[in-house]
Amino acid sequence: PAAKAMEDGYSQILWLFGDNDEVTEVGAMNFFVYLINKETNRPELVTAPLTRGDILPGVTRASILDLSRSWGEFDVSERYITMREIKEAADDNRLLEAFGAGTAAVVTPVSCIQYKGEDIEIPAVGALTQRVWDEITGIQYRKKEGPPGWIVEL
Repeated sequence: PAAKAMEDGYSQILWLFGDNDEVTEVGAMNFFVYLINKETNRPELVTAPLTRGDILPGVTRASILDLSRSWGEFDVSERYITMREIKEAADDNRLLEAFGAGTAAVVTPVSCIQYKGEDIEIPAVGALTQRVWDEITGIQYRKKEGPPGWIVEL
């Protein structure tokens, strides 16, 4: 699949699970999508839960969830999201941003997803993606104060 994606001009693969195409990860990174939830009409950051055992329980993933929840500015959910929901959000102009997250990259914006032969365009680099990058790298390089226990002296 990776070779085919590269051949078609894409840099990563979005891994899907099941008949309803639940999004799991992007490449070897956790996948996050930021959208306006259709039911609540509130902004929501979504990533797949760890319950099934197919999602990497990464430190960067946990850091993003912790930071985002601490801001209290939008809903943060660990739930399954399908490509149908992402496509519908894009069609309704409710898809705000998407990014992959992992130790090496911290965050990598996703600007397009091809699904069933159609490109779903996504605004990138979005304000949330940039904020997550700035916060995490700021803490890593001690330009910002992190939550208690995030920096350990060796």
